[in-house]
Amino acid sequence: MDGEVRYEVQGGTAKLTIDREAARNALSPGVVAGLTEGLKRAEADPAVRAVVLTGAGQKVFCAGGDLGGLSGEGFLALHDARRGYGQLLLAFQGVSRPTVARVNGHALAGGLGLVLACDLAVATEDAGFGTPEIDRGLFPMMVMALLQRHVGRKRALELVLTGERLTAKQALEWGLVSRVVPAAELDSATDALANKLAGKSKAILALGRRSFFTAEDLPLPQAVEFLASQLSLNVLTEDAAEGVTAFLEKRPPKWSDR
Repeated sequence: MDGEVRYEVQGGTAKLTIDREAARNALSPGVVAGLTEGLKRAEADPAVRAVVLTGAGQKVFCAGGDLGGLSGEGFLALHDARRGYGQLLLAFQGVSRPTVARVNGHALAGGLGLVLACDLAVATEDAGFGTPEIDRGLFPMMVMALLQRHVGRKRALELVLTGERLTAKQALEWGLVSRVVPAAELDSATDALANKLAGKSKAILALGRRSFFTAEDLPLPQAVEFLASQLSLNVLTEDAAEGVTAFLEKRPPKWSDR
């Protein structure tokens, strides 16, 4: 793991922390590499059942790209480095474990992209959200791909064209986060959500998440047909049989993750 990202496992949850508080947890190449490696590590650990992403400190989740790093090794190398962030967004959706963003402060630009890449997000009441790139002569290109999938056209364009910042309450209303809580309740709310996810069947969660993201970009008739095939796979699993049996016997299920 890179020194700019902390990785720890508690219970069945792997926690990835961007550890650049003095730099507003900005996305350096080291952070992107560290988060990518952290996801691979969580995926390879059978004890991990959920992943939580957060930033160090209490003010900023992630302020976006490290603008001081836009120089150096030549155009193609820099292009590949920028692509690395896009691949990280895809990696969050590609990992088989459910992911939760613990939004401890402002999530801006690429930081907002990380929030959107996670399945769920719990934010503090004083967190702010936005894509201010336009005021730097830039545009939130890769973040836009996820933003388009979370909000309608007009709202997505309003964010990227104006650079204005949303409050946590507005972000909740727009569907950018799942829950908003007082700062004092952030840990307990995030832990409760992660623990709830960790108590589900890993096999069914993985199948369901993969089906969700695949169907998202299909036309409706193809999506319905595809999801019918995935349901047929679902009902053949051991955990589906266990879940139904446990329901009929009025007891908690004992997942085999198969």
